[in-house]
Amino acid sequence: MQAGRRHKGGSSRNARTAAGYLQFVIETLDAMPAGTLGFRATGELTAGDYREVLVPALKAAVESGSLRAVFVIGPEYEGFDFGAAKEDVKGLAPLAFEHRDAWKRVAAVTDVEWLAKAVQSFRWLMPGEVRVFRLDELEAAKTWVAG
Repeated sequence: MQAGRRHKGGSSRNARTAAGYLQFVIETLDAMPAGTLGFRATGELTAGDYREVLVPALKAAVESGSLRAVFVIGPEYEGFDFGAAKEDVKGLAPLAFEHRDAWKRVAAVTDVEWLAKAVQSFRWLMPGEVRVFRLDELEAAKTWVAG
């Protein structure tokens, strides 16, 4: 996946804005350290975002033996639809169970308080190390994930 490339969600209701431009929901982060992945979520995540972007990238990483990822969720994040929740269970949960040892470090970077608290509360369920960083700590999150 090319750094800085933007991906449109799989839902037709998210595919175009009123002006007719594509609305991008998942964006890969630029300037990530070698061996790491980075994503920025905006808007509402859909099943297509999971199928077309997240699951393939994370699957390739865990199959290589090492997943180190940064997920940035800013104030423009609107949550996820039912299809995305279904794909999370169907696509990501098996990766976590089948390749548990490959999940090294995951950083959630957000100032969205409820989301930071949710990650903190449920990190014991996630394989590997998980930390939450504020948006102004993105570079520190990248460094930590790579370490």
